Amino acid sequence: MTETAKSSGLKACTTCAKVWPADHMYCERCGSALIDRDARGLQSVWAFWLAGLICYVPANLYPMLRTQTLFTHEESTIVGGAAELAAHGAFGIAAIIIAASVLIPVGKFLAIAFLALNLRDKKRMSQHRRHQLYEVVEFVGRWSMVDVFVVAILSSLIQLHDVASINPGPAAMAFALSVIFTMLAAQSFDSRLIWDREDEV
Repeated sequence: MTETAKSSGLKACTTCAKVWPADHMYCERCGSALIDRDARGLQSVWAFWLAGLICYVPANLYPMLRTQTLFTHEESTIVGGAAELAAHGAFGIAAIIIAASVLIPVGKFLAIAFLALNLRDKKRMSQHRRHQLYEVVEFVGRWSMVDVFVVAILSSLIQLHDVASINPGPAAMAFALSVIFTMLAAQSFDSRLIWDREDEV
């Protein structure tokens, strides 16, 4: 059985990671409150996860980009825009958009749900692997905003009034909210629960 800080009568600061005896209420290094495990913490995880999933649906159904020229008006979704880029030979950019806008968000949804649902199941994945999965979710979360950044840059650079203009579609806001909610879901997940479950088995 792995020895943890909790089993040793210690408590770690979630802000600066300094370890203190369990009877300490505040961190003497940074002044933050020393918070123990929140039994209702998973409720916040699921609330943010569900909100992110709800926002992700219109983010893929509605146009992400609206392009208007002197004679044409086009609207493209995330996948449609990536397919159009690939059709014009920009396979690298299309792959980055698909990875950042489809593969990473879907992977985050699945990873967060897996961690929240399988805290007690040691047979599926070890505690070390689960913690590594959590760290990966935390790290890649920020890269999901690549598509939103591309839309923002194009919208600011290409504004030629009646000749040509690019504007964000309704999917841009929905996608940004989806990314924010999934990041909040990952941050709400207390990774210490992964190790606590090992002591309970």
